[in-house]
Amino acid sequence: MAKKETEAEIERLPIDLLAYTFFLLPSFRDLALASGVCKKWRWAALESLAGRKRLSFADQQMDDESTARLVCAADNLKELNISRSCWGCRITDEGLFKISSAKCIGKLTSISLWGMAGITDSGVINLVSKAYSLQHLNIGGTFITDESLYAIANHCPNLKTIILWSCRQVTESGLIALVNKCRKLESINVGGMRVPLDCFTGLRIISPALQIKSVSQHLNISTQVA
Repeated sequence: MAKKETEAEIERLPIDLLAYTFFLLPSFRDLALASGVCKKWRWAALESLAGRKRLSFADQQMDDESTARLVCAADNLKELNISRSCWGCRITDEGLFKISSAKCIGKLTSISLWGMAGITDSGVINLVSKAYSLQHLNIGGTFITDESLYAIANHCPNLKTIILWSCRQVTESGLIALVNKCRKLESINVGGMRVPLDCFTGLRIISPALQIKSVSQHLNISTQVA
């Protein structure tokens, strides 16, 4: 009898209160379990995602489908972290293509793709070509080439910081194109890259105030998304 009374009390909770409760859940696994209880809880879970400004999958075991589904439900998202960690998100270009269709992409100001070895220029270009509000980008530890930098230069005029640490397939040509077109760029992390030192002198000629960093602290520039 007590169990039925408890269930009845839960059912009387308004959906906005349920959504706020789900908003406080630290684990996306718990949120997924809650959304499977009933239709009302599923709508509350979706509403809780719609109100989120930040999403981080860095410590979650996520795949392309589940990551994209959550991002697409977060209509007001501003900061997205899908960095690879020991047990974390390991999505591919397929996931980036699906994420690119989300309503929030044009609103994103911060994206971290740190260490995502499964992505290529194709997925990155598709994503950044729609992220025109982007200010902070971390694509360090990936296998992108100059093609991604050309796309960023052409589509992200508000970019302020970018981390390219250990992007060894990026060349001087890509960096020059980036600095030439992203006139708001304040900081660039180039540690571990295979570019000549005189390239950095050239970048400073283009943008005298540009901070050029070469440290391996890949998450230190406004891309820590919680």
